[in-house]
Amino acid sequence: MHAMQYEITLPADYDMGIIRDRVATRGHLMDAIPGLGIKAYLMRERGEDSPVNQYAPFYLWTAPEGMNSFLRGPGFQGIVHDFGRPEVQHWTGLSYEQGPAPAALPRSATRLRLPVPASAPPADAIDAALEESLRLAKSPGAVATALAVDPRHWELLHFTLWDHPAPQEPGDRYEVLHLSGPERERLGTGHRW
Repeated sequence: MHAMQYEITLPADYDMGIIRDRVATRGHLMDAIPGLGIKAYLMRERGEDSPVNQYAPFYLWTAPEGMNSFLRGPGFQGIVHDFGRPEVQHWTGLSYEQGPAPAALPRSATRLRLPVPASAPPADAIDAALEESLRLAKSPGAVATALAVDPRHWELLHFTLWDHPAPQEPGDRYEVLHLSGPERERLGTGHRW
């Protein structure tokens, strides 16, 4: 499993209805993409629990080939054409868990990025993060949660989909405009560390 996200930060006066319309008319195009476990079409608006207007889709790929195919294909080229080429962040998947509401349509998402301290043994930090990911997966209203790591920068990423407004916990909170999950069942469950 591979996690991927790009963030398109938009001007403070940008009409976020444009993003809502974009997802409403194009979101379904990812509903059958090979290798895609989940794509959450995420957005946050300045002044509504966010310092910026941002479109920030989040992906869980079943294998890197799906991610690579998307990045060279027409969907991502549309992003590049309309907004410029964003930095694409990616992490190696460590775990994926369904929550108590796996069939619910997610309304929100949270993303928490944490550095692994240089003084901490990576295995210990990841084991603690896996325990936190399991805790999140059992939270009321959790649809699914994933944990990933960027070993180049030693950064951990917790990502959780919710069937209600995102809880007021540390990290970034997003509205989910659409969820594509053509190969969600291939993400499996449990940890890979």
